[in-house]
Amino acid sequence: MKKLFTISLMLLAIGVVTAQQQTRPAQQGQPGQLPQPARMTPEMTEIWEPEVPIVEPGAQPGMPPSDAIILFDGSEALLNKEWEDARGNPTKWIVKNGELVCVKGSGPIKTKRKFTDFQLHIEWKTPSEVTGEGQGRGNSGVYLQELYEVQILDSYNNRTYRNGQAGSIYKQYAPLVNASRKPGEWQTYDIIYTAPRFGNDSTSYFTPPRVTVLHNGVLIQNNVSLRGPTLYIGIPEYSIKKHGPGSILLQDHGNPVAFRNIWVREL
Repeated sequence: MKKLFTISLMLLAIGVVTAQQQTRPAQQGQPGQLPQPARMTPEMTEIWEPEVPIVEPGAQPGMPPSDAIILFDGSEALLNKEWEDARGNPTKWIVKNGELVCVKGSGPIKTKRKFTDFQLHIEWKTPSEVTGEGQGRGNSGVYLQELYEVQILDSYNNRTYRNGQAGSIYKQYAPLVNASRKPGEWQTYDIIYTAPRFGNDSTSYFTPPRVTVLHNGVLIQNNVSLRGPTLYIGIPEYSIKKHGPGSILLQDHGNPVAFRNIWVREL
């Protein structure tokens, strides 16, 4: 009798399990299968917070946006506030008619502030009276973190080596095109710079510096990866040394190149 009762309980349990399997909702799938994911909706991939910060663009093309740091606006007061010579002394460059003009033999000028990643806008003009040729004609340069040069040169009908003309990453990358205006006309560089990152090895990049340049609104350097610091003689890779933030430096190459409307946005 006890054995018969035990068998009856086993049969009852099997019946209950079978009934549960038959009544299980269809979306659960067959035994051993994973549940089906919920159907995607547009809202599942919409990100609302935090909101994107608002920056007021400049009133005219080339004018600084609301979050820019103004490095030169034509005033001598801002020159003294933001710039110094290579030794940290007041610069001997002059402000003339609202233009910042390089004085031959005075040496380079650099920002007192130091930067890492940034967007830089700078306007420059080579002398309208043409003297010299090649590298001796309207020569200057914008150095990013004092190490990586975007060449300034009068490259209007002025042949020189291609990786040394206006818009080149000097001795590393020639510009994609020559977008130079005539001597004496204002020109613009808009530069996007991503600083290098270093690992434990202080003489090589973990990620190299990268540069994008628009010359007079024309893309001439497209996110190029730099090999190392700018050198006049030598191999850039051999001169890499670990560094942090650095100044923006303008070169004195003996020509009275003028500058105006210089601003930067930290990225």
